[in-house]
Amino acid sequence: MLCEIITIGDEILIGQIVDTNSAYIGKELNKIGVKVFQITSIQDERTQIIQALADANRRVDLVLVTGGLGPTKDDITKQCFCEYFDDTLVENAKVLEHIRHIFSKYIDRDPLPANLSQAQVPSKATILFNENGTAPGMWMEKDETVFVSMPGVPYEMKHLMMDKVIPKVIKKFERPYIYHKTLLTYGLGESAIADRISHWEDALPEQIKLAYLPSLGRVRLRLSSTGMNEEVLHSQVNAQMAVVHDILKDIVVGYEDETSITQKIGGYLIEQNKTLSLAESCTGGAIAEEITKHPGVSAFYNGGIIPYATRLKASILGVDEALMKKYNVVSLPIAEAMAKRAALIFESDYAIATTGIAGPTKGDGDDELGTVCIAIATPTGVISEKFLFGKVRERVIKKAVNKSFEMLLKEISKN
Repeated sequence: MLCEIITIGDEILIGQIVDTNSAYIGKELNKIGVKVFQITSIQDERTQIIQALADANRRVDLVLVTGGLGPTKDDITKQCFCEYFDDTLVENAKVLEHIRHIFSKYIDRDPLPANLSQAQVPSKATILFNENGTAPGMWMEKDETVFVSMPGVPYEMKHLMMDKVIPKVIKKFERPYIYHKTLLTYGLGESAIADRISHWEDALPEQIKLAYLPSLGRVRLRLSSTGMNEEVLHSQVNAQMAVVHDILKDIVVGYEDETSITQKIGGYLIEQNKTLSLAESCTGGAIAEEITKHPGVSAFYNGGIIPYATRLKASILGVDEALMKKYNVVSLPIAEAMAKRAALIFESDYAIATTGIAGPTKGDGDDELGTVCIAIATPTGVISEKFLFGKVRERVIKKAVNKSFEMLLKEISKN
């Protein structure tokens, strides 16, 4: 079964917003055995919308459209649906009442005629009631193809997908099972991993596909298979994953959607009744952001400091000024001192410290762009390493974050 996703909006095409809707929709459809054949982004323009609907009708069984359902004049998706389906707009009483309720309770003013017009829907459409906004979703069918229109606002679209669209798709279509299992690894490059598992990869059954997904210091290995027997599918993929897990066990973090490196670190720290703090200079809080994405981190994470300016490493973090005069600010002794001071200030058992030159200018450091020093303070001492991560600022920061977690996990897992 194939699906096409159509996103409508000039703001996507000019890069004003990032299309996260398609990524979410694709992931959720994959879980229920629907393959995304194509993603199409088009302008808020009548002929383009109608042509896109007609083209998709020839290619796929399901067409999911997001965007163009707002109250302004450039939102013309409903009108285009009416033209394509030879239909007319009618007022839906339930949607109209919902719009009035939202304005009365949350906006404290009467809705404008443009707001009330969102209750106008194609007469042939099955309405997908949107509890989280004023624009309803619409389900229509033509030539055995299902067309679904949803708001472009991500949280509204997500609720409609999970509460309305997915259940109807499951009921409407017979679908194969698609199963993915993804192994997370840290600390070894894609080519080195491929060399280690080459014999296993060559012996993979034909129906199981392997994909390498590298990303700045980590590599994900995804096994995928499709079939009508879910139990057999899971058994075959899981058996192969167990083999490659054993081959790469020294660099394995866990499985995607089950754990992340930060969750694994947190699990170790909680189990050992230990705590963590941070002193981030060149990473500017990026490590803390990754840690605090997950609930429950207060059980092991005490806090952090971002002494970005050199002088703050002494005045706030308390690094000895004589030490900073003796060594370059981007150096292992300074990184180690930062980590030890963070552990002391935040009363933590472990601490991560980063100092480096992310670019595009050198700032206070004398080293080459992309130089980063990372230190890990532990209950028994401090370890540190110096790296060269390239000249692209975003990549330098991301690599520093990933390497920091890799170093910390290595130290914690020794216990």
